[in-house]
Amino acid sequence: MRYYLIAGERSGDLHASNLVRAIRRHDDRADIRAWGGEMTQQAGATLVKHYRDLAFMGFLEVIQNLPTILGLLRFCKQDVLDYQPDVVILVDYAGFNMRVAKFAKANGLKVFYYISPKVWAWNQSRAYRIKALVDRMFVIFPFEKEFFARYGYAVDYVGNPLLDAIADYQPNPDFRVAHQLSDQPLVALLPGSRQQEVTRMLPRMRSVVAHFPDHQFVIGGVTNLPRHLYEAAPGEATLPVVFDAAYDLLANARAALVTSGTATLETALFGVPQVVCYQTSGLTYAVIKRLIRVDYVSLVNLIAGKEVVKELIQGKFTTENLVAELTPLATDTPQCHQQIAEYGRIKGLLGERGASERAGKQMVAYLRLQVTG
Repeated sequence: MRYYLIAGERSGDLHASNLVRAIRRHDDRADIRAWGGEMTQQAGATLVKHYRDLAFMGFLEVIQNLPTILGLLRFCKQDVLDYQPDVVILVDYAGFNMRVAKFAKANGLKVFYYISPKVWAWNQSRAYRIKALVDRMFVIFPFEKEFFARYGYAVDYVGNPLLDAIADYQPNPDFRVAHQLSDQPLVALLPGSRQQEVTRMLPRMRSVVAHFPDHQFVIGGVTNLPRHLYEAAPGEATLPVVFDAAYDLLANARAALVTSGTATLETALFGVPQVVCYQTSGLTYAVIKRLIRVDYVSLVNLIAGKEVVKELIQGKFTTENLVAELTPLATDTPQCHQQIAEYGRIKGLLGERGASERAGKQMVAYLRLQVTG
């Protein structure tokens, strides 16, 4: 069968690659065309567009790049029509992918969605739109199944794919030596995987370094962004950067400052105490604040249903607050132990590993049932 898959960001590339492998295991004739990255391509898909071309987020940023986004959307629609897949599989990245879902549905194509848009966070009535446009939804958080049921939409809960990614990770025993790091306790700085995130978040994260002279601070970088983004500006601390090695960094970290996103849950699953940070443009924040329907922004707190990690958002994202929140986590304290204990409970809520395998197997089964039925 023919599959057209769209993942629009770095974390989506990871999950899409595992999904591609699962589909190919259950459909040995699978022909997969994809938007994603190197991992999706290496898994066996024909890469159409790289996710770096889609890395826009925030209302102001999207408006500023609207001509580019619309051009990509036009290209995608024509490419889908030319390919005529048996199914369009969308991976997260709601702003772009929901427009593709509408187009695909209007043209009589089957639509599957893996990793739901976060409709439970804001404008929850969008669940009705998803129900109308998406034939099968495969969700990765346990609370999402109950959420969609309130809208009369039965979805498949397959578990969380991060459990697979972390279980498959093989630690590098020479990590510190290879990157010439000291034996001091290590604090990871994870400023995000998009250019505008790194530009906005990293300078403030660097500003705490002088307050922790007994710790080694290391930046987790990604090679799909320009390297100069990680260089210190005048007056900033010069710090080592490790590229595409976030799991090695977390495996060696004593604590972390993490930009809100998938990395917050990864950090929790590695058992690393963290402070969650986020700051965006004033316009984007003003719009989001009016629409948001949940009490937290980090996946860790959302899954736990309470504050497990401190969230320093927008105006609270200051050097003073970062230092105050990081201090008890960077040493052996009750606050540190409490956060790690809560991580264990969160991992239990996520269930068993095998999410991508279950999702791929079910997708192939649904398609075959359609063909034979």
